[in-house]
Amino acid sequence: MKKILVLSLYGLLLSFYGYGKEKCYPVDLRCEHLSRPLGMDEKEPRLSWRVSDKRQDAMQTAYQVTVGLDSLSLLKDEGILWSEEKKSNNTLIRYAGDSLKPFTKYYWCVSIWDKDGKKSSKAISSFETGMIGQQNWKGTFISDGKDVEDRSTPCFRKKVNIRKKIKSARVYVTAAGLYELAINGKKIGDHVLDPAYTDFAKRLLYITYDVTGNLSQGENMLGVLLGNGWYNHQPVAEWNFHQADWRGRPSFRLNLRIVYSDGTEEWIASDRSFETTASPITFNAVYLGEGYDFRKDNKEVYASLSSEQLNWKPAVEIESPTEKIVAQSMPPIRVTKKLRAKSMTKFSDTNYVFDFGQNWSGVIDGIFKGEKDARVKIKYTEGLDEKKEHVYDDCLTGFYTDRRYGKHPEDEQFQTDVIYLDGEKNHFTPRFSYKGFQYVEVTSDRPLKLNKGSLTSCFMHTDVPDIASFECSNPLFNKIMRATRYSYLSNLIGIPTDCPQREKNGWTGDAHLAIETGLYNYDAITFYEKWMRDFQDNLFGEGRLACIIPSGGWGQTDNTVDWSCAVAIIPWTIYEFYGDDTCLRENYEMMKTHADFFLKHYPTGLVDACLGDWCPYKSVSNKELTASICFYRMVDIIAKAARLFNQEDDLLFYRKMANKIKMAINDKFLNEETGVYGSGYQAELSMPLRWNIVPEHCRSKVAARLSERVKQDNDHLDVGIFGCQALLDALTVTGNVEQAYKVANQKDEPSWGNWIERGSTTLHEWWKSYDDEGRPVTSHNHIMFGEIGAWLYKTLGGIKPDSACPGFKNIILKPYFMKDISYVNVSYNTPQGMVKSSWNRKGEKVVYKVTVPPNATATLFLQDDEPVNLKSGTFTFEVTQ
Repeated sequence: MKKILVLSLYGLLLSFYGYGKEKCYPVDLRCEHLSRPLGMDEKEPRLSWRVSDKRQDAMQTAYQVTVGLDSLSLLKDEGILWSEEKKSNNTLIRYAGDSLKPFTKYYWCVSIWDKDGKKSSKAISSFETGMIGQQNWKGTFISDGKDVEDRSTPCFRKKVNIRKKIKSARVYVTAAGLYELAINGKKIGDHVLDPAYTDFAKRLLYITYDVTGNLSQGENMLGVLLGNGWYNHQPVAEWNFHQADWRGRPSFRLNLRIVYSDGTEEWIASDRSFETTASPITFNAVYLGEGYDFRKDNKEVYASLSSEQLNWKPAVEIESPTEKIVAQSMPPIRVTKKLRAKSMTKFSDTNYVFDFGQNWSGVIDGIFKGEKDARVKIKYTEGLDEKKEHVYDDCLTGFYTDRRYGKHPEDEQFQTDVIYLDGEKNHFTPRFSYKGFQYVEVTSDRPLKLNKGSLTSCFMHTDVPDIASFECSNPLFNKIMRATRYSYLSNLIGIPTDCPQREKNGWTGDAHLAIETGLYNYDAITFYEKWMRDFQDNLFGEGRLACIIPSGGWGQTDNTVDWSCAVAIIPWTIYEFYGDDTCLRENYEMMKTHADFFLKHYPTGLVDACLGDWCPYKSVSNKELTASICFYRMVDIIAKAARLFNQEDDLLFYRKMANKIKMAINDKFLNEETGVYGSGYQAELSMPLRWNIVPEHCRSKVAARLSERVKQDNDHLDVGIFGCQALLDALTVTGNVEQAYKVANQKDEPSWGNWIERGSTTLHEWWKSYDDEGRPVTSHNHIMFGEIGAWLYKTLGGIKPDSACPGFKNIILKPYFMKDISYVNVSYNTPQGMVKSSWNRKGEKVVYKVTVPPNATATLFLQDDEPVNLKSGTFTFEVTQ
């Protein structure tokens, strides 16, 4: 093999001429991994930045951080409340000054020294504290006082008179349920489905809004609209949420803090002085849909807040649903994309079907024109019937139909909105529900005038930043990656869910299976940190966890170690990707408590309390084998965390327990003579290889059996979700990467490609996901088979984190040059900066180009050669295969 190392001409020119006035400076300043957060509760916030330096071998050698209350003073090194200066290349530190005050805006500056010891100018950013403590809340929670089963959706108002000039104004608001906030007839912010879902009895989240520009001198009108969300499930369904201990009539708590230009301040807090009435929303359920009556006098909710013609009554003060209200420190749920219909089929003037061409999570935004009193039903589905004409969802409605729980009212159907028109042009967008859909069927009892542009599909999800790109010469892989990303985002709705239509649950197994794919594509650390706090709130008994989190009680009768091992896998993966041990440290004791429960009740190290390799194609793997491997992973991670935290006793104990579990697995399931685990199914062979269960002297033999088994299956996968996660990696690392490529590239059943070939734009729940008549048989938007997304980054892009230098301070680069691929372009924005990995075939050679970001190093593995150590910069290699 021939290799030629070449410095890029671009990099040489930058090094020779310099880059602007400064060659090295800090960028992308973050507090708690967020840009200029507003209303933050963290008492010792994390401060981070990246280094911009396009020169070769760029490195930060020292930093200086200062914090103060005035930005101009801070730039002049005046008014410093806290500072830290160190010789270090760290770009993530913690504030360690005096206690932060609530409701205060802090500025912080960072300067860095480059590889030549030259100091940069200051970069400045800010963060603003919120309540910080429960004692700072004023007023009470208020509701409309109606019964928990009442279907009306209340709105609230409060007149606020302002007589002085405003310097700043902030609204702090939380809700048991969902809410929208309005001032003077206009919705505040672009969030939807706030606040994020939690165990409401344990923790509520509040959001802070800067409303300085929304208030004016004179009379102002505050408005709040409340929805049920996950707090008050109507009607009954699976998972027993209607029996959750938190369930109640939705309520909210609001504080408006106004600081005037003369230095005085005023607080307006929710109490019985707020007034309430029923809104035109006649029904709202996060699993079903919404009803809206445009015939009501207040059909325009916020525009009607000033009306005295409505039946306004004093709000009812209630007890707080929880003792803990904390800031929602993560990206909100937003509408991030909109699509017009790809096609519309008109069957009659009362029946229309819209195809938006993309399956995702969200709602429609529609304009409806019809006769007064017309009842319009808007039904959302992922598939069509056998004639490909009308929507079809019989495969998903079993959790909600009369088959289980009795007949529901006509206006309360699965994934269906029902509206009543007033004879004018009516604009409808659901506020307190979301659906999983590609198709929408509109039916009415009176004629409607709709066209292709009448409905728009709106994509809703937690708005985590996109930090990566992938493209290669294989169009199927590009489509699979696109489908994977859409499935991942469709299942980020305040918690990681399994699917956006039928269940909408925080299944822990689905989430830990998708964590690598998620973090390769999106900056999701704050999202997962929030969800791990939900784990803490849901720990019960001797250290048990349900398989869905949050749980209203469902799933607490069984133990499922293959799902609940997420308690360790997710914090450890975050540590590997970000180099930030906060999530791991915060959950370390919980991880031990949960592992100790299984160690106590399964002293042999083998666990059969599990769900198993869920949704296999045909071969059903031994559950005890797959579950015990998941148990090993959890205990092994705890041992590694103990080493990181210098917990020597824990390290000795959990390392001993991990070894015991591994030995028990091999003693019972491994035939060393044949190299076969269990029955020799793909999952039973790939999982021990992937997670380092196999004794070293048996590794090549087990790898050979796996390759043979896959070949026996015609180079198709035959696995469930855990085998799927392990299979491609196991083949790759054991020298069978071309076989892994064949499996990933298949287009007939079972395969990812088969879903794509049949028109899918997201990943499915089952490998066999259509019946004989071509109708869907289960969910077509699940993320649990999404490991292929991570595999494409790791294998074709060759980008991997280095556990010894987490946060991509050292990047493992090991691209595989597949024979059928002519080019690959991958980029990934690590905590250190953008790494780019690309290659092209030129005759018999492969030209590989990589950019290592400043302040990072890399270890490059090319085919069978010795590893090459790289510093930051852009490098080109030629490889002869």
